[in-house]
Amino acid sequence: MQIGDYRLEIVPDTEFWLDGGAMFGVVPRALWERVMPPDDKNRVRLTTNCVFIDTGKEKILIDTGIGEKWSEKETEIYGIKRKRPFADSLNDITGCSTDDITTVVNTHLHFDHAGGNTVNSEQGTVNSEMQKPARSNGEDSGRNTTVMERADNATPQFANARYLVSRSEFEEAENPHERERASYLKENWRPVKNAGQLELMPDEFEAVPGLRFQTERGHSPTMQTWRLDAGGHTVYGFADLIPTRHHLPLPWIMGYDLEPAHTLEYKKRILPIAAHEDWLCVFYHDPETPLARIREQNGRFIVEAHA
Repeated sequence: MQIGDYRLEIVPDTEFWLDGGAMFGVVPRALWERVMPPDDKNRVRLTTNCVFIDTGKEKILIDTGIGEKWSEKETEIYGIKRKRPFADSLNDITGCSTDDITTVVNTHLHFDHAGGNTVNSEQGTVNSEMQKPARSNGEDSGRNTTVMERADNATPQFANARYLVSRSEFEEAENPHERERASYLKENWRPVKNAGQLELMPDEFEAVPGLRFQTERGHSPTMQTWRLDAGGHTVYGFADLIPTRHHLPLPWIMGYDLEPAHTLEYKKRILPIAAHEDWLCVFYHDPETPLARIREQNGRFIVEAHA
């Protein structure tokens, strides 16, 4: 689709499944299961809706999905149902190869947003820095060993791209909070850093004219949302603050959020603006409605799916 002079496309990575209770926090299962029925393991179906933007000069990818470096056990845990490589989806939808991408921007470095930053390579380069687990302890030392091995055998998927992430998020990923340590896998950014492709950005920055990123507390202290203004239109990415259309009600906040009170205040602030200004909004994890407009109806917010 055209947004002013820019072309924008949604490029889904793959279906995966996470615990429904974690996805909906304090909301009772009797309510959330009506809109997202769980499987026999209490997991709900999700996806990762990456965004491609072609400015005419730059080809930009916002977030890169869950990636393809998973073990058989991890694939089962997360219910990953990959039908094709991300590179094939990118090519089929945009006509571009991974080598054509000039800029990758990660809203944050959790594995489901940065997993596709890198891919497995037949021969990895051993790096002493990558062999030092961050805040390792006895109970996860085995997992850290697996992560190190994968980091040693990973290479940037987008060979000609610069990768942008906020400095605050990078520092958080290198020294994560205990509650989100499992979401940060160094194999997704260390090879990029070692290749000289990683650029650390301020908490607010403009990637190209009209495309701005801003840190918003809630899901974590350092995650960023994004906004594209072009041709009199606005496209807005909530990232993980409102991951699916079913998270529009104010109290429907993920249990994964480190700062749910901040998420609540963010939703109170941003949703009326999105509705009033007719933004086209991206729900990163919604497997059925990646793009929609927000409408206010009888005191609550609903979606109008984008055709």
